[in-house]
Amino acid sequence: MKAKLDKALKQLPYLPRALRLVWAAAGVWAMAWLALILLQGLLPVATVYLTRAVVDGLVAILGKEYSWTALSPFLLLVGLTVLTLLAGEALRGITGWMRTVQSEQVQDHIHGRIHEKALALDIAFYDSPDYYDRLHRARIDAVSRPAAMLENIGAFLQNGVTLAAMCLVLLRFGPWLPLILFVSTLPALFVVFRNTLRFHAWRVRNTAAERRCRYYDWMITERNAAPELRLFGLGIPFRDAFRRLREGLRRERGDLAKKEAVGRIGASVFGLAALAGGLAWMSWKASRGTVTLGELTLFYLAFSQGQRMMRDLLSNAGEIYRNMMFLENLFEYLELMPQIQDPERPSTLPEGSGCEVSIVNVSFRYPGSPHPALADFSLLIPKGRIAALVGENGAGKSTLIKLLCRFYDPDAGRILLDGLDLRDLNLPELRRRITVLFQEPVRYHETIGDNIAFGDLAAAPGMGEIEGAARAAGAEAFVHRLPLGYRTLLGKWFGGAELSVGEWQRLALARAFLRRASLIILDEPTSAMDSWAETDWLSRFRRLAAGRTALIITHRFTTALRADRIYVMHSGCIIEEGTHDELLSMNGRYAASWRRQTDRDAALAESTEPS
Repeated sequence: MKAKLDKALKQLPYLPRALRLVWAAAGVWAMAWLALILLQGLLPVATVYLTRAVVDGLVAILGKEYSWTALSPFLLLVGLTVLTLLAGEALRGITGWMRTVQSEQVQDHIHGRIHEKALALDIAFYDSPDYYDRLHRARIDAVSRPAAMLENIGAFLQNGVTLAAMCLVLLRFGPWLPLILFVSTLPALFVVFRNTLRFHAWRVRNTAAERRCRYYDWMITERNAAPELRLFGLGIPFRDAFRRLREGLRRERGDLAKKEAVGRIGASVFGLAALAGGLAWMSWKASRGTVTLGELTLFYLAFSQGQRMMRDLLSNAGEIYRNMMFLENLFEYLELMPQIQDPERPSTLPEGSGCEVSIVNVSFRYPGSPHPALADFSLLIPKGRIAALVGENGAGKSTLIKLLCRFYDPDAGRILLDGLDLRDLNLPELRRRITVLFQEPVRYHETIGDNIAFGDLAAAPGMGEIEGAARAAGAEAFVHRLPLGYRTLLGKWFGGAELSVGEWQRLALARAFLRRASLIILDEPTSAMDSWAETDWLSRFRRLAAGRTALIITHRFTTALRADRIYVMHSGCIIEEGTHDELLSMNGRYAASWRRQTDRDAALAESTEPS
């Protein structure tokens, strides 16, 4: 019991923090709602007293001659009782409406806080399953907890006011009756807190299983996975995996509910025994004429409602405790701090159309990875030049993009733009000077114009700039084939048009070209293009990148040979560099790969020639 009490005290600081969240989101609504809640707490007491008066009034007029003078006091009491009941119903309706309004405001406020934190955190957090567990508990469990806690606190106060009034009513029959009322609900207190601890421990323990259920559900129902699930017959295995996980979760949750039900039944039996004892004692007194029938009714209503209020009070306390335990997850998430921070006194990059990129002895490994992605890596790209980076998968090429965008900081070494360390630059300013086509660009389910404009929303690009970026990326032709052109909605989520993989890639290229950045980074810019589209795009790229520094990461040598200098990566290091002709003359890794690729292309061309 001491351990449970210590744990409860540990959660207590989250209560004022949750209330501050509620106040920030819906302070005025919360205060008005709380006032109505307290008023509701007094109405049951008035109802009990009026019921006693009605019963005694009815006994008084039975067997007598009915007259207006005799009936009017009784009818007045009945009218007041009806008005009290109607007032209670009206207050319940108003408080329900106010609770809904403030709950929606609180949820929106907390969603905003979670989104704000998610956008501020480092990319490294997404490499950790623990982060996803915390995000899941914060987003799924905790987002509605502050509003629920406020509701539980309101109910706790309302039931507390009613209970205190009922105890005052019972005091007139004997000072020991409120004590019996309290003792009769102690088993319920034990049941509430034990079940709260069990449920929270179960929820935390099964967070990963619940996330995996969501993953299987997403894979089964989303369009992107639909072709492979059907082709490879993965639908039934995924559905079975989902069912197995849900069966385990459902069985454990059912066991918790069964234990809770058994505990509640035992607590209720104990409470009913106490009520029966008190009622028997009062009935004995009524048989001796020391209490009236109205007073017996008053006792029964006060004691039974007192027990109900006490059980509700304990249930409210348990829910408050449960909410505090889940709010711990929310506040733990909101307290996460990014490691990639702006310097106190940031340096300023010189203005210009290009920038020199210098990577000096950089080593880096991803969090939790035993192997380095880059090891003592160095690279110099002169201002206004185009560099190509080639190498097999896993060589560290895409890692370099993440370091240049400062999504991560290197473990050792430095990355310089125009001689300034990235860690000395303001993050938004640094990222404004860089534009990137990522290897797997996002497919935004918005209009084509919006998809391109997202490349530089801060500059508020006009339609002329959007169309120019589309022409630069070779996207203009397919845009004009669509009925609404740049106003065409894309993606199937909201009933839009669908594009081919290559068309999506050219749209992402247009988004990257829209931003007039000093440094252009393109990760596999032609991987989804056919040979005709690639040739057309490459013929224009040097003109598009004129004066700007560009880094192209590619597996295609036909793309790389257009660069001013080619760098060959292997196992996180540069092993060869030079122009296309220089690398061929070295007869090294690049030359061997070039020969294999050209021989394969020649053989393919020969096999497709008509006989």
